[in-house]
Amino acid sequence: MADRTPPLTVQELAALVEGGDIHTVVLAFPDMQGRLQGKRFAAPFFLDEVLDHGTEGCNYLLAVDVDLNTVDGYAMSSWERGYGDFAMHPDLATLRRVPWQEGTALLIADLAWNDGSPVVAAPRQILRRQLDRLAQHGWSAHVGTELEFIVFRDTYEEAWNRAYRDLTPANQYNIDYSVLGTGRIEPLLRRIRNEMAGAGLTVESAKGECNLGQHEIAFRYDEALITCDQHGVYKTGAKEIASQEGVSLTFMAKFNEREGNSCHIHLSLQDEDGRPVMAGDGPGGMSPVMEHFLAGQLAALRELTLLYAPNINSYKRFQPGSFAPTAVAWGNDNRTCALRVVGHGRSLRFENRLPGGDVNPHLAVAGMVAAGLYGIENKLELPEPCTGNAYTAGLEHVPTTLREAAELWENSAIARAAFGDEVVDHYRNMARVELDAFDAAVTDWERFRSFERM
Repeated sequence: MADRTPPLTVQELAALVEGGDIHTVVLAFPDMQGRLQGKRFAAPFFLDEVLDHGTEGCNYLLAVDVDLNTVDGYAMSSWERGYGDFAMHPDLATLRRVPWQEGTALLIADLAWNDGSPVVAAPRQILRRQLDRLAQHGWSAHVGTELEFIVFRDTYEEAWNRAYRDLTPANQYNIDYSVLGTGRIEPLLRRIRNEMAGAGLTVESAKGECNLGQHEIAFRYDEALITCDQHGVYKTGAKEIASQEGVSLTFMAKFNEREGNSCHIHLSLQDEDGRPVMAGDGPGGMSPVMEHFLAGQLAALRELTLLYAPNINSYKRFQPGSFAPTAVAWGNDNRTCALRVVGHGRSLRFENRLPGGDVNPHLAVAGMVAAGLYGIENKLELPEPCTGNAYTAGLEHVPTTLREAAELWENSAIARAAFGDEVVDHYRNMARVELDAFDAAVTDWERFRSFERM
């Protein structure tokens, strides 16, 4: 990747600490769910001790369930292994101010074992490995993630205490592209936009979406690792800003039976001189590289769906006529397909429409790169595009449950060749943990269905 100036340099941080403007530094890493986990340091201590030497974190953070309960089945961390530490090494390229937290800076960590070897199942390391494979071809990936969320007038505490029932959405009707609709909560959207800009993200736009209270804020396309890191900063910051404003927002894939929260991921390639790799003289202006890369997406889509839809709730999005895909298909500017080709010339790219708002971007982009390289290395031929309604075209279906996706992932030769057995087994166990928890749960749906009438 090209060298670039971080949003905040170490020298600037030191000056801000000396002047009393920064008193806290957060060092965090994305966990399996893409959440930022880490520590808050007194800024002088960070500069004196942590900057050069890093810190430690309990390695159970990559071997627990969503509620941070210890669970069985992970090779890297267990009671038998003593739940030791891994090292957290600051990536100085990610240093930035956090405008929504007074006097605070933040940076992302890479994880390593005590002998210095990388924690290969860490999401950031998984993405780095695939980007290194891509670099061997002389290419870099550029990515944009489009996150949707639903805003409620209730605080997070009120939502919890009501068991997330009877919440009041910030908008009472469909506000897709409505300027009036976004204007109704512009104070919140403006804070998120402006304070993300203050954290070094480049904001493009905000727009309303279809579900009640649903919105999207878009950020500029960037190098893959940068985009994925910023995605995590944005999700954390948006929730913190919402809480400060006395409201709540959710990125969960499917909150109710209306439209879900998507996270469409756009990807293109550049060579070492910054020239586009996907544009060419082929059909639709595509190069042979793009044709093979896109063919790889189709070939690997079902087997890698676990990286795009990692939770039980993720699969509730995949409904016909919902703008979430159900078919393994590609098309030119066709929103009924799982893969949509858009742009032309330098902006030519494809969009993966499978991921929802609950996706871990580091894992999803790693999957897209791995799939593309599978297509390149095997010179896969791209089938004809879907030109009609992919929902009714009789094409192969994307996995419909987490259980199906996890089995495909576990038995995938593509996944094991690209990521290695350790990574495949680690994330298969993550799915097993979620499935076991869900299978043991008694839901509201069952009570309403059965309490009196069964």
